[in-house]
Order: sequence, then C-alpha cells, then structure tokens
Amino acid sequence: MTAPGGGQPAAGALVWRRKSGVLQVALVHRPRYDDWSWPKGKLDPGECWAGAAAREVLEETGLQPRLGVPLPRAVYGLRDGSLKEVRYWAAQVVGGSGDLENEIDQIEWLTPPQARARLTYARDSLQLQALLDADRRGALRTWALVLVRHSDAVSRSSWNDSDTDRPLSQAGRKRADSLTAALGAYGVRRLVTSPSARCVATVAPYARAQHLQLREKRGLSEEVFATEPERAVRHVERALDRGEFTALCTHRPVLPALLRRLAEQATPGAACTALLERARDGLEKGEALICQMVDVGDAARVVSVERNRP
Repeated sequence: MTAPGGGQPAAGALVWRRKSGVLQVALVHRPRYDDWSWPKGKLDPGECWAGAAAREVLEETGLQPRLGVPLPRAVYGLRDGSLKEVRYWAAQVVGGSGDLENEIDQIEWLTPPQARARLTYARDSLQLQALLDADRRGALRTWALVLVRHSDAVSRSSWNDSDTDRPLSQAGRKRADSLTAALGAYGVRRLVTSPSARCVATVAPYARAQHLQLREKRGLSEEVFATEPERAVRHVERALDRGEFTALCTHRPVLPALLRRLAEQATPGAACTALLERARDGLEKGEALICQMVDVGDAARVVSVERNRP
C-alpha cells in the first residue's frame, strides 16, 4: 500500500463523544513535533486503511475506537518531495484503558470551536467540518451493516466433491485472515453466512478472534437463491430490524439482490449510487462493502458506503 507519489500512507480518526449533551472531539499532542492533531499513524505492510486507523488510535490514545462514517482524506507534501495521504473516519470509543504511549503526552477532549482553535495544521479542520456536517444530518451515530463476498476458492474444475464443500485457495485464506482487522475496526458483532465452506471460511477467522457465533443460513446460499431469492433479501431486512453491527457473507449471484434492497434504504446521492453500481458491477472476491446505517427497520438509512478490497 503506497500513497500518491510513493509516500507512506497513514490513517486515523476523529474520536467523538457527547458530554452532558455537548459534542466533543479528541486531539492529541506529540511532543516530538509540539503539535496538536488527530490521532493517526502509518500503515503496516499489508495492512488495510480501516484496520490501521483503529490500531493507531488505540496505540496512541489507549482508547479502542469503532469506526463510523468516512471523512475527507488529507494529502500533503513531505520534505522529501513525496506526497502523504491520510484517510480518516469518525469514531466512537468502545473500550481501552486510556493509557498514553510515548509518542503522545496529552489527549484533550474539546468542543469543535475549541478544537479548531487548537489544531496546529489548517488542513485538519476539513475533517472536523465534515464531522460537524454529518452530525447536523443525523449521520454521526451509526451502526455498520457489512456485505462480504467470499474469498477466492479453489476452482470448480479442480474440485471433484460437492460444490458447497469447495474450500478457499491459499490466497483466499490469506484474505480471510486480513478481513479480521477490517471487520473489527467497524465493530461487527453478528456474523451471518451462507453454509457453503468458502463463505464460512471467509469469516471464520474473525469469529474465532472475537469469540463470536457463526450463524449459517441456507437462504444466503447460491442453491437456495436460485429458486427462492426472497429468502436472501429477508436476511437484509432482519439485519435492518435488529440494528446490530452485522456482516452477511454470501456469493456473487446473491449480492445484487441484497444491494438493490439496501439501495431502497439509502440516502439519495452517493450512497444510493454506490450500492447500485456494486449491484451492477459486483464485488471482488473477498471484498467487504461497509454500509453505515442510522435508525432501524423501515426508518433505517444507509448514509455512507465504503469498499474494503483485497
């Protein structure tokens, strides 16, 4: 993973809370640079942006974040002439001790006006304004509904047993392992999957890491979808009714119906367009599509859509 111009990519978050009903955001101070900014840091080799954002916030602040809506990225020049790209999310605290690491010596919870005045770099105000805009739209407190296409499996031509037992390839297993950080960054707590071996194996590493139950549902399988497509769609509707942080893992032929159903709940504009584009063009093997939701049931709305790709 590289940033534009060959620079090192980085990721972080604007961690927010309400105290006595007042919105506050967390700024960190780095004594090495004597600056105030959002918690962020470089991606490790092979690490995804969202996973890096969650890890860096935890390492710098001691607070475990759960990522929400994406915020504008920052791209700026470095002294060596390359460009650095930092991707940001809004985030809420869901755990952690709050112990600071060596690079950070202070963390301050400030109101947005206080934070804007404290920021060392003018470019960091762009993310703050986007967070405020999301708050005004009622799109700041969200829950994640993630659609996952199973990872790469061994080819049908090389597999002689039942197709439902066809396992992941070596590349598919590697991708399944890497999905763990992404699903964890968004706080997924409920896993629903097609019973096909390749789907189960795609989300099993995350289930083991988080000690979660895997719910196998035949309605998400290719075989049942071919004759009863409405059963797959009902799993989306149940997720909307529950309002839990959920991932649904299924197959390429099943996903368009799920995506079109979610598009019916999407805010007009970018979110709806993104869902319909993915319904038309498909997801890559092992891709996770993260939909940030507000409200539940018939009132549920998709307010943002992101692709986490292999």
